[in-house]
Amino acid sequence: MTKTRLFFLLSLLCLSAGVYAQSFIGTVYYQDTKGNRDVLPFAQVYYLEHKTLLDCDEHGCFFLDLDHDATFVATYVGYSQDTVRVAAGTPSAEFCLTGSNELQEAVATARQAGLQRLSQIKTEAITAAGLCKMACCNLAESFENTASVSVGYSDAVTGARQIKLLGLSGVYTQMQDEKMPVMKGLASTFGLNYIPGQWLESILIAKGPGSVANDAGGITGIINMEHRKPLDETPLFVNVYGSSDKMFDANVVSALQLNDCWSTVLLTYFSYANSMMDHNGDGFRDDPTTRQINVANRWLYYAPSGLQVRFGFKVVDDDREGGQMGFNRKMAGEMTPAAWGSLIKNRLYNGYMKIGLPLADDQSSSIAFVTTYNHYTTQATFGCNPYDGIQDNLFANLIYHNDFNESHTLEVALTSQWDRTDEEYTRWDYGGGSYIPFPIPVRSEIQAGAMAEYTYKVGEIFTAVAGMRVDYDTYYKKWLPAPRLTVKYAPIHDLVLRGSVGRAFHAPSVFADNYGLFSSNREFMYSPAPDGKGGYAEERGLNLDMEDAVTAGANITWYLPIGEEDASFLSFEAFHTQFAHQVYADTEYKPNTTAVYLTQSATNTLQADLSLDFNEHFNALLTFRYTDPQVVVKRAGSDVTETIQRPMTSRYKGVLNLQYKTNLSKWIFDFTAQLNGPMRLPNYAADIWGMEYSPVYPMLYAQVTRKFKGLDIYAGAENITGFRQHDAILGAEDPFGADFDASVVWGPLMGRKFYLGLRYTLWK
Repeated sequence: MTKTRLFFLLSLLCLSAGVYAQSFIGTVYYQDTKGNRDVLPFAQVYYLEHKTLLDCDEHGCFFLDLDHDATFVATYVGYSQDTVRVAAGTPSAEFCLTGSNELQEAVATARQAGLQRLSQIKTEAITAAGLCKMACCNLAESFENTASVSVGYSDAVTGARQIKLLGLSGVYTQMQDEKMPVMKGLASTFGLNYIPGQWLESILIAKGPGSVANDAGGITGIINMEHRKPLDETPLFVNVYGSSDKMFDANVVSALQLNDCWSTVLLTYFSYANSMMDHNGDGFRDDPTTRQINVANRWLYYAPSGLQVRFGFKVVDDDREGGQMGFNRKMAGEMTPAAWGSLIKNRLYNGYMKIGLPLADDQSSSIAFVTTYNHYTTQATFGCNPYDGIQDNLFANLIYHNDFNESHTLEVALTSQWDRTDEEYTRWDYGGGSYIPFPIPVRSEIQAGAMAEYTYKVGEIFTAVAGMRVDYDTYYKKWLPAPRLTVKYAPIHDLVLRGSVGRAFHAPSVFADNYGLFSSNREFMYSPAPDGKGGYAEERGLNLDMEDAVTAGANITWYLPIGEEDASFLSFEAFHTQFAHQVYADTEYKPNTTAVYLTQSATNTLQADLSLDFNEHFNALLTFRYTDPQVVVKRAGSDVTETIQRPMTSRYKGVLNLQYKTNLSKWIFDFTAQLNGPMRLPNYAADIWGMEYSPVYPMLYAQVTRKFKGLDIYAGAENITGFRQHDAILGAEDPFGADFDASVVWGPLMGRKFYLGLRYTLWK
């Protein structure tokens, strides 16, 4: 019995037992002239009565509750269509397509990235196949094939990664794990490192103001991660990776259906890096030594009544050691260590629960309750300066959803979240020979409010979503109204116009938002609190106001008649973000000082994307982004302000991605080229390096994958040209001096890297 037939029979058995808790399962097959059949992965099925397009999974299957007669049309590029009329109560149906393509085995073929055509917001999807185009050990390494998101190091010592969306720091992007908020406050610093790439099914990037379902955040957009599900058809998945810079990591994932209602997925990850390399000869390690253990367990209870209960936990243990080559962890905490070093210990504990209950037989209305809790601790030493932080966050959301008909949808929610942050930072005074504590009050904050979001839809031609959210913040003692509007108009099938505008807020966390400045000897200086109470010595302005911004954007996408439907497109977009209040860490305020104060800023972003899906063997993506960041700054001893170009923000980025696959995808060749534009350097770094802007530089990546039955072997190279920033640390010769600063990172720190890995998948 073939693997495909076995899967189908198991699906029917599971269906009869209620494991999937679905009343109907459809499977799309290809049948050749000899009568041989095989599934068509990721086929599309049009549901005529609901005018809905359904996507099949990698086994050609789709699932849904069906309590009435329905008509389905199965399609796949290069094959005939098959229309099936299904009577109410029918448990399953098969769709058989014919065509000229001769497939001999089921091949999971998904594009790396594409635009979600039916979404009212321009949404870029990085699929599981896209995450395999490069090593993608963690989330920070998953955006190399897109110009929408830029990823860089916060400093040249700790290995902390930060993203930028619409030209602004990742703290202004709402990070979501299956629609639950994550990576907030202290946890945002290393959060990108704690999401293994091989744990994910997809990453969705929506730029501009999105839904207000969770909170009033997301100034620049939303990045949502979908993890491997408990109902995944892989009882065992293993990914092992090793690289020339002495980094090793391993993923083991297991999804199991325990009985008629219960299923679970266990995800484990281990990473170890011990490069101890100093390519540029400055005496500092190019990358820190790291060890990370990451374990997550997700559960699903799916009752025949439609009740869903999802819950799980996650634990992360991360140790990092960086700094000078002669530094070791025994030196941490010494008043006068022999070498400058950084020792960081981070722990993350997460638990969540999601309960969903349909209120109507046709699934038109439902109610859901979502709650998640995070406990994050960090203990760090930077040279002689210790920093400790503890953060607890509890989020709860009660959501009611109602599809009144095909044109009108309403969603309302009550939300509450509690956040408590306790930080301690102490600086060593080399002149006085003693520690100077930096007073940071404990911050306890509650945000509670309600939201309503109304959607009006006219088929696939027009969609408008109007949302309003109002929260009250107990820390800032103010109301946070966040209105948002998105509109999509498709005058013809191949042309889509989108527009959005909305207000959003961000609660600043001065140290977490500017973590790279710990790897320097710069003095932090705050202005007084906004209400004028207290002075620099008393409060140091840590009660800086809530950041408040409006983002507006427009997009036009033309789908091209090339290759698979909706796979080839030409897209143009423009976004403008205007901050009424922004907390700005000004490293140019005066020498050896970082001044933190409230100001205004504006950022404009333009982007063009061309995706060409020529055929099942070859596709190409060319994208270019231009950014114009402006900020209003102050200067020491003067009340005069001026508008300047924000430093350390790349003016443009271009990406070319090519993929070629042989028949049956036995060999896959991936190539990515990046062109990284200049950044304006801070004036003190520009004076030392003798250049106002960083140089334009390329980055080249290549990977070859050989697929066997259930086994992929891949090998690749990163930064093929070997380009790197040679003078990444200012004052490296005297790391305890006033001029030491490792936070001015504009390029790659490591040279050329080679890697080898394998992925083993055991299918049911």
